[in-house]
Order: sequence, then C-alpha cells, then structure tokens
Amino acid sequence: MRERFEAVVGPSGIVAGDELRARPATWTRPKEPCAAALLVRPKDTAELSAVLALCHEAGIGVVPRGGCTGLVDGILCGPGEIALSLERLTGIERVDPVAGTLVAHAGTTIAAVQEAAEAHGLIFPLDLGSRGSATVGGAIATNAGGLRVLRYGMMRDLVLGLEAVLADGTVLSSLKSLVKDNTGLDLRQLFIGTEGTLGIVTRAVLRLRPGPMGHATAMLACPGLDAAARVLARAQRRFQGRVLSFEGMWPGYYALMTAQGRFTPPLSREHPFYALVEIDCAGDEEPAFLSLMEEAMAEGEVLDAVIAASEEQRRSLWRIRESVELLDEGGFSRGYDVSVPLPALAAYVESVTRQVRAIRPGMDAIAFGHVGDNNIHWAITPAGDPVGDAAADEAVYGPLAALGGSVSAEHGIGITKRKALGLSRTAAEIAVMRAVKATLDPRGILNPGKVL
Repeated sequence: MRERFEAVVGPSGIVAGDELRARPATWTRPKEPCAAALLVRPKDTAELSAVLALCHEAGIGVVPRGGCTGLVDGILCGPGEIALSLERLTGIERVDPVAGTLVAHAGTTIAAVQEAAEAHGLIFPLDLGSRGSATVGGAIATNAGGLRVLRYGMMRDLVLGLEAVLADGTVLSSLKSLVKDNTGLDLRQLFIGTEGTLGIVTRAVLRLRPGPMGHATAMLACPGLDAAARVLARAQRRFQGRVLSFEGMWPGYYALMTAQGRFTPPLSREHPFYALVEIDCAGDEEPAFLSLMEEAMAEGEVLDAVIAASEEQRRSLWRIRESVELLDEGGFSRGYDVSVPLPALAAYVESVTRQVRAIRPGMDAIAFGHVGDNNIHWAITPAGDPVGDAAADEAVYGPLAALGGSVSAEHGIGITKRKALGLSRTAAEIAVMRAVKATLDPRGILNPGKVL
C-alpha cells in the first residue's frame, strides 16, 4: 500500500520507520512511539480525499493527528493503521474584516489564526494554553473550549462553515460564512466534537470578533466557591455579559503554583478558594470594576483581592493559572476534565478530594479550571496500580450522572473515557451515535475504537 499512498502524496508525504517512531503515540504517552504502519501527510483536500478512498477500499483504519495536545488518547494508532497528519495542509486562505470571518486550513495552529485576525484589528476568541501547537482541525474535532468560553462560547460557536472528507473520499464542502442558514440538517455539526470518527475536516470558516476594549483583571480570595459564584453573577449583571474569564483554583493548586522558586503569591496562601476574573471593559469603566470589588468585599464574597495595574501584572496573574506543566513536577500526572453544574460544584470537589485521599496514604487531588462555565480539571497523583487508579476514576466520575454533569468538558472521549460515556449519555443517545457512525463510515475506518 505504501506505493499507492506515495503515488498520491509523493515521497515527502510519507513518514515511516525510525522517523515515525520518533513521534510520540499521544500527548499522555510521550515515551511511547507512534505504532502506525505509516504516517501520511496530504497537502490539500484532493490528496486527502484520494488517501481516504484508498483506505476505504482496503479497509485500513485511519487515525487523524492534529497538534497532539489531547488528554484522552484520541490519536492513538494501532500497528495496522495509518496515521493521518494535516501538518502540510496549513495556511490562512482569506480574512474578511468587514464580515468578521476567516478561512483557514485544518492544519493551521490556533496561534496563527489569532495572529491573522489581530493583523486586521480583530480576534479569534478561542484561546488555549496549547495555542501554539493545537490546530484548527483538532479544535473542531474536539469542540475545544479554553479560557474565553464564558464570553464567546466553544469552538462550535465559532465555526460558520467547513469542508470535510468522508470515509469513502467524498468531499463535503459547505464553506458558507452565513450566521443564519435554516436549510435543513446542519451538516457541519456532524464533524464538530466527533473526534474524526465521521469525517476529516480540511478547511473552516471561522468567526472573528472585535478585540476587547481593555482588560480589568483581578485575583480574588474568597471564602468558598459559592461566594465566588455570587461575584461572577454580580460581574455579569454589572458588565452585561462581558466577563471574559472566571477561573477557579482550590488551595492545593494555588499552593503548588506559588511554592518557593515558582510564582510570587499575590495573595496569602491560606484562603479557601481563589478566582481569577477578567472583564472586557474600557479604561473609563475601571471605577465600576473597583466598585464591584468593594461591594463584593462588603458582602463577604471576597476576602482579599489584587487588581492588575499593568499588562505585566495581568500576565503574572495569568501565569499562576496557566502554568499547568508544574503539576507534573509535583507528581500530579493523572488528569481529568469534567463538567458539573455550578450549584453542585463546591460539594462535588470536597467529596472527590476526600475520596481520593482515602484511597491510599500519600494520594492527593488538586482542582482548578474554568468554573465560570462549570468545567473542572483534576490533577491526581497516580496510585501506581490499576486498582487504585480505578478507585480514582470512580471518585471523579461516579457522582456525575446524578449531578447532571459530564465526564468530558472539552477534551472529548477518545479511548480513555469510552467506559464512562454512559454516565453522560443515555443508551438511546449512544444508539443514535452508532447509527450515524454506521451510515457515514460503514467500514469503520475513521479513528477506529475511539468514542464508541
């Protein structure tokens, strides 16, 4: 088959042997080499279509690889499968600053899209810590969220149109830039958040927005999450939905990030809860932001606060929240990404922390995340054995069904969360998912074994 693939993409479009094995299997398995038979790199939609047609004919599994920043092993390849990379299918096709749209190829990084938008005085709102490596195609496939969901929504809300290739090589192109288009089934939604199991996205029309008028940013110490949630509601009312971010950090996370030799703690390390709030507001609205903080303190919702007085101070506050790589240094390498309704979130975090610590002496759990949009990330010290790790899974996932939560807020299902899917989706929903998969990919070649 290699010769047939080379006839389509050329010798430079194939990666094999030691060069392929030098690539990691997934982001969570950095020392494990990619096990695919070949990695194929088409440079345009026509080549990708031809590659998929060959794989469909031969019944060969195809595993798409984006920026390799996912947490659920969604790009894990088997020995008989083909890894499909869009790293040559990159670039910004056009920007329309009047309509506020941008057309990008799927292999383009989120950072490159952001830079292209900023060159026209606009922003692409999706923002991720992995913006320099995460790609447009990967963000669409996983319906990425990130740091500004509260203001602008998930990736699903930022895609106006797209082009995708189906399992048999059929190109489905709907690159319209319309906000309103009620002409039947919205086919683009078949490819957003479905992890490359129904088709491979090649191009997308993305929605741009005017940049913020300015930033009002503060780190808050609160008596608890419930009090912080009241501050969020207060901010949303005062600034009419212009809260860009409302990030939460429990004491364990804050203590680890501000340990000696890391970041200087802007607030005492003894508080029960920390929030990082950022609001889109002009300079003349700063008194309103200060008034908001004063009201919250008077009501006992905020115990202490630090307000950024410069861009450097703003960035220093954000570094405390974003430097998640320090968790690995602290031994917290088993990560989770879940959603819980805000009213139930405080009790959920307390319960999970208690259960994890009871699994084994020395085990611990740290919570942080995008609390404004109900998304919590867990960093948990691995138990070191399957029984202990399974107990940690149960502690994190077990309560979610009763709470109306989700086992995956923004990283998808991949392989690692397949068994937990039933906690968030009913049997009827999963049956419909299987029916759609069977219709669009009857031979099951697209990202086999993922999600379902």
